[in-house]
Amino acid sequence: MTQQLQFSEPVEGTVNPAAGDTAKADGMAIALANTPTDWGDRCADAIKEMARRGVEFQAADLIAEGLVDEPDSPNRWGPAFLRAASAGVIEAFGYAQSKRATVHRSICRTWQGTTTYRNRTAA
Repeated sequence: MTQQLQFSEPVEGTVNPAAGDTAKADGMAIALANTPTDWGDRCADAIKEMARRGVEFQAADLIAEGLVDEPDSPNRWGPAFLRAASAGVIEAFGYAQSKRATVHRSICRTWQGTTTYRNRTAA
């Protein structure tokens, strides 16, 4: 039987939130730079459509609604949702099990359109 090595204290440098944030930002920038423009545009439009509806949603809902196809890499989703959140289109709502079979029902963030965006697009 294999035992997992346990440390009573974190090893120096293994717990570093700032380094984690930097690695996440770097990874998202690489994913965004390599996202095909046509898929990125369709995904942005799909997010805006779900935001206008005012319902809680996740990436799988965009596919289920026929608004966008599965990307060539799952790494495309994060930057797409981050851009929409930064633009004030959506805001984090909560967490749920992913509906996408490709990620084995792992936990993912759920989103909802911001009140400001929904009001602005309703006019």
